[in-house]
Amino acid sequence: MKLKLGFIAIRDIQFSEESTIKDGVLYLNQEKLIEDVLADERIYKARFDIARPGESVRIVPVKDVIQPRVKVEGPGDLFPGLASNIDVVGSGTTHVLEGMSVVTVGPIVGFQEGVIDMTGPGEKYSPFSQLNNLVLIVDPVENLSAHEYEQAVRLAGLRTAMNVAELARELVPERIEEYEHLNIVDSLKQYPDLPRVAYVQMLQSQGLLHDTYVYGVDAKRIIPTLISPTETMDGAIVSGNCVSACDKNTTYHHLNNPVIADLYQAHGETINFVGMVITNENVYLADKIRSSNHTAELCAYLGLDGVVISQEGFGNPDTDLIMNCTKLEDKGIKTVIITDEYAGQDGKSQSLADASPKADAVVTAGNANMLVEIPQLDKIIGDVDFVNIIAGGHAGSLRADGSIEAEIQVFTGATNELGFNKMSAR
Repeated sequence: MKLKLGFIAIRDIQFSEESTIKDGVLYLNQEKLIEDVLADERIYKARFDIARPGESVRIVPVKDVIQPRVKVEGPGDLFPGLASNIDVVGSGTTHVLEGMSVVTVGPIVGFQEGVIDMTGPGEKYSPFSQLNNLVLIVDPVENLSAHEYEQAVRLAGLRTAMNVAELARELVPERIEEYEHLNIVDSLKQYPDLPRVAYVQMLQSQGLLHDTYVYGVDAKRIIPTLISPTETMDGAIVSGNCVSACDKNTTYHHLNNPVIADLYQAHGETINFVGMVITNENVYLADKIRSSNHTAELCAYLGLDGVVISQEGFGNPDTDLIMNCTKLEDKGIKTVIITDEYAGQDGKSQSLADASPKADAVVTAGNANMLVEIPQLDKIIGDVDFVNIIAGGHAGSLRADGSIEAEIQVFTGATNELGFNKMSAR
């Protein structure tokens, strides 16, 4: 399976009568985009705004972040099973709008939603402060259930990203990157003397608005399975969850997974990157045992020497993480786990809810409980009052002068467990 990504830089976004991309500027007809969003009868009102790097803008509460991409050659289309037909993606050519995203915002769905500051002290805690963000603000119809509202906002964001990306279909990319995923037999022959390494990605799937979708299927309904890394770059995995903003994997994260990128970079040099296993994070012990058993068996079946495991979320999923780690180690497969920490505001509490001496190679993305103060910004996109109730905030987080005291848990991507951030700890 071979995928070519063609990157087209977006240096600014402006509203205009005509939708087009010219000289690195994305021009958009807001009315036409809104018309498509309002085709969903569950959405009462919609509007768009723009947030650029360095502007005095705070976006809250953030639900998802999506990078516009369009399939220009090969089977399928982006976000199969949700926003397009159920075809196998991950091959052919896809154009990527680099330097921008679609951010979905609206009245709160679940209390674990986030903040993006485009400038000031809070800017460094979210990687999305560095992007030109097209922000979609939606209001649901009255009496819509939380799950229906989440789905409506999720689909509206995906469709908007696809509509925007369609403008890049005929453009010539500024650069092209190629990624290839071989079958097991050919990968063994390619680099027989290098250690065989795979990536195990744990997907948030605890329900109650803690969901991730694979080809449109809720991940809680799957058992561990193989997937090509290139499929994730084509939108096979989509976020649908409201876990804490700091370590949530947005759809943008899945499309730009840095663990996959680093393993591809090391492929053929220090390791033989043979593939990727996706598994879920469950609520009940029996389900955790089942999934971790199958993860270990599948990795043993591949004859692996090493595995990198990434987690999503904290607390209950820490048990899934440690189970996966220990069972792989018991099979003689060396593991490295990527997590973040909830070590209390003073950093002195136990970092994870579970542990094992076999988890002796750990990468941390930082302590989500670290308390910060951020000043008022000139413009709010969304509703800043929700800071008082989202995870990491508290009653009184939003002060009378517009400043905020909260844990960095409130920032979208602050301690992301793919390492898609600027933080760590020792």
